[in-house]
Amino acid sequence: MNEAARGLDLFSLKGRVVVVTGAGGGIGAELARGLSAAGATIGLNGRRAAPLESLAADLPGSFALPFDITDESAGAEALGSVVERFDRLDALVCNAAMRDRRPLAEIEAYDHRRVLETNLVAPFQLARTAASYMVPQKQGRIVMMTSLAQDFASPGDAAYTSSKAGLAGLVRSLAVELGAHGINVNGIAPGLVATEVNQTLVERPEWQAMIRRTFPLQRPAAPAELAGAVIFLTSDASSYITGQILTIDGGASVRMFPRD
Repeated sequence: MNEAARGLDLFSLKGRVVVVTGAGGGIGAELARGLSAAGATIGLNGRRAAPLESLAADLPGSFALPFDITDESAGAEALGSVVERFDRLDALVCNAAMRDRRPLAEIEAYDHRRVLETNLVAPFQLARTAASYMVPQKQGRIVMMTSLAQDFASPGDAAYTSSKAGLAGLVRSLAVELGAHGINVNGIAPGLVATEVNQTLVERPEWQAMIRRTFPLQRPAAPAELAGAVIFLTSDASSYITGQILTIDGGASVRMFPRD
């Protein structure tokens, strides 16, 4: 931590190089916007180059970094190219994920493995590669996008729920192993977020009634409302925080027996 930094300076990411996976839209794009506004240079990852290039054009110093996170060699090559270009990698934000909502009887082992490969194995491998560059630097930040699903379950979501529970365990494991090297590893667990994918769902009257009844803030999060947490966890403001998962759910997980 920079001892001269005080107040808002603690949240500055000026000069930091950060890679964000799943940055082509939704939550990932808003995380990237927030990190860029705080001064970071962002490597924008996704499978398709076009949306990444479009976003990079709006974010000073940012650049498209297209690759499939489940392709181990492609991920290693991409992170290596970032270090070769900037001579550093300060933070990795693993945001990309997939979901397969189907009843247990319809989910085969192949389907489960596919979710695990994207949501758990790929972050493991990317963190492992990132750590190989951060250890010599004696500093770094790794942030995993987990979910309320790490602790709470709903029918027809076994693959996603188990993958996010595993990811929460990975956060704790990496924090313990990498802490001695000056690397902080933390997670962010969103509740319901009004992304484009979820928009139809949150607009249903029955869902709106449920949200008002069970969420103390009585609304889902906007994707941009997660950006402050990732700025915090990649900045000097969180220098003594590791192995933790910050829940951002409008209070849904702390409300007991909501009344009609």
